[in-house]
Amino acid sequence: MSSKGAGHKAELRQALRVGVIGAGVMGSNHARVLAGLPDVHLVGVVDPLPAHRSRVTELANCPTFESLDQLVAEGVDAVTIAAPTHLHHELALACIARKVHLLVEKPIASTVEEGREIVSAAHRAGVTLMIGHVERFNPAVAAIKKAIAGEDILSIAITRVGPFPPRMSNVGVVIDLAVHDIDLIRWFTESDIVEVQPQLSSAVAEREDIALLQFRTASGVLAHINTNWLTPFKARNVTVATRGKYIMGDLLTRQVTECFGFKPDGSYSMRHLPVGHDEPLRAELIAFLHAVRSGTSPAVTGDEGVASLAIATQCLETSSHRPAEAAATKRRAAAG
Repeated sequence: MSSKGAGHKAELRQALRVGVIGAGVMGSNHARVLAGLPDVHLVGVVDPLPAHRSRVTELANCPTFESLDQLVAEGVDAVTIAAPTHLHHELALACIARKVHLLVEKPIASTVEEGREIVSAAHRAGVTLMIGHVERFNPAVAAIKKAIAGEDILSIAITRVGPFPPRMSNVGVVIDLAVHDIDLIRWFTESDIVEVQPQLSSAVAEREDIALLQFRTASGVLAHINTNWLTPFKARNVTVATRGKYIMGDLLTRQVTECFGFKPDGSYSMRHLPVGHDEPLRAELIAFLHAVRSGTSPAVTGDEGVASLAIATQCLETSSHRPAEAAATKRRAAAG
């Protein structure tokens, strides 16, 4: 065999064999991205639903399986878990038991206890565990993080609103949406959240569909999240105030503006910051596969995933939550 052929074969041997568990919207996107990455062999996608399997076959042109056992039998180094949250615990532990590295979509699990069990099992087995907090990989978020490096952060405000999602059934806005921003607050400040003041309401949905969440971090930063499913359009905005700057980021248009050079007369300067064009999911999966190959700590650790879920759970447990029935009764009383 020629040296060129031998080198090519060596490269093929180094390709990571990766699978995806769950062929819903998120899992299908995982498969699409993985199918296009160099040095990755997409072994296939697992989903019990035939309609999901046929969709992902069209999107990623890869094999599909009904069960995790069938996928593992083909041989996989790593998997991404994009199945419904209530299945994360069972699936993650099954993968860890087989020494398969894994990325688990946010939230890590349905409960903090389940999340901790996943983290402990991965640690004992020596497998890489990363949590899919994809918003960290949004180029606008990365630009904000870079702009506030070394700054004395005073406050953070995040708005994440939009219309009611047709697919959402078993969680409300805190777990579906706000958990992204809880993670961002912890990441921006590099500090734990120590005080939680949540206000939740179920205006039209069974679970909370409005959440106004206030936090204080151990480092003294005040943070606020406004999230709901009642806005007819999507909006994703972040503002960060530091002693020397005020930064505004639109996570959808990916425009980040920095105000600086504040003068006693109230004047200041503004500039747009450079923002990359990466697809967040692609950047996230590349980071996961790098951690698997190098054995280094992943960009979002299991402990970080558990910490964000713990704060979200605390918001749900300590809120003055007004259910939809109470709101409806109040409206009827007002009308009468």
